[in-house]
Amino acid sequence: MTFQNTREFAKQLDAQDALNHYQEQFIFPKVNDKRVIYFTGNSLGLQPKRTKAYIDEVMNDWAELAVEGHFYAEKPWWDYQERFSEPLSKIVGALPSEVTVMNTLTVNLHLLMVSFYQPKGKRYKIICEEKAFPSDQYMFQSQVHFHGYKPEDAIVEIKRREGEHNIRLEDVLAKIEEVGDELALVLIGGVNYYTGQVFDIKTITAAGQKAGAKVGWDLAHAAGNIKLELHDWNVDFAAWCSYKYMNSGPGNASGCFVHEKHHNNPDLPRFAGWWGHNKERRFKMEPNFDPVHGADGWQISNLPVLSLAPYLASVEMFAEVGMDALIKKRDHITSYLEFILHEIDKEVESTFEIITPINPEERASQLSVFLHGEGRALFDYLMKNGVITDWREPNVIRLAPVPLYCSYEDMYDFGQILKKGILGK
Repeated sequence: MTFQNTREFAKQLDAQDALNHYQEQFIFPKVNDKRVIYFTGNSLGLQPKRTKAYIDEVMNDWAELAVEGHFYAEKPWWDYQERFSEPLSKIVGALPSEVTVMNTLTVNLHLLMVSFYQPKGKRYKIICEEKAFPSDQYMFQSQVHFHGYKPEDAIVEIKRREGEHNIRLEDVLAKIEEVGDELALVLIGGVNYYTGQVFDIKTITAAGQKAGAKVGWDLAHAAGNIKLELHDWNVDFAAWCSYKYMNSGPGNASGCFVHEKHHNNPDLPRFAGWWGHNKERRFKMEPNFDPVHGADGWQISNLPVLSLAPYLASVEMFAEVGMDALIKKRDHITSYLEFILHEIDKEVESTFEIITPINPEERASQLSVFLHGEGRALFDYLMKNGVITDWREPNVIRLAPVPLYCSYEDMYDFGQILKKGILGK
């Protein structure tokens, strides 16, 4: 398709968009009494209008049933998490028994590392990407310290080549081969938070396991954003947050994946708690732990149902739409945003450098843009004029045109506001 930088063309694309009506199912902040253009769904998704009803249902059950809500609520609380297994498994490409919801992201990665980071002898090293999200870096450092190693010895970072913004797949594979029989774990972000680069999860997983290591993934920026086939790709474990592309609310519950090949391994260590104990015998208060079969057996504490309610609202919306439809629009609207940026670049003296990969297979719903010749003042201008975006030092803005609630006309309007902000300075 040949794109055009006109409002009429953008409106035509919206008219042809099968997901356009979902925009009306979200609540948008307003700036200057106008609905914002929202580009930060890669940080916190918008609130779906249906969410309040899910929370109110729990609140009403609590008011009317109190403790009996665990068993007699419309959605009983004691197995509330089981409602996630089918829709969430489709989002991440898993068997229903391989997914669960609990805690928050870094907590879950720590708990999964209890099971899957088991350094022994010379096999103790962890491979991760350079400049991983800081929480992951702190997690790696504390984990290797806990096991008695020094981070500078145990943590191996895959670096970008000089002058390049993204990590090459061949460099990941070469580093895995180089570390070889010293490698205990590969744990990488499925989508890099800064550049938006999508990693080849299937190929990297196979390479890490061939080297004798376990392979896990931080899918914070991937779940609900890219096509995942965690079961078929033989991923050992993964975790993700739910408040970015899955719109479950600030700091909300995390999802976990544990491949079924690990479900019946009695020698696999884990930190246990009563909510991971045999469901049918949980309230018998038995002294010995008997884990629930599947990923639910990694649960520890009574689940926060009030947190899960908005997450359930979201995954049921995803079940309506389907990942294939989301990805189809994601690719198209991201390409249109890229086109708009290039068109505005021609009309101003500043230079825009998109550091997200050009290859559609290596990017998703994010473009990270170096604004050469511009500074923080342009970001402030965008925010004051209703474009909610994200600034990263030294002069990068991250733009996430989330397909559920961003429109093509939003992309056009953003281009006009961006141009005015540069020419009017």
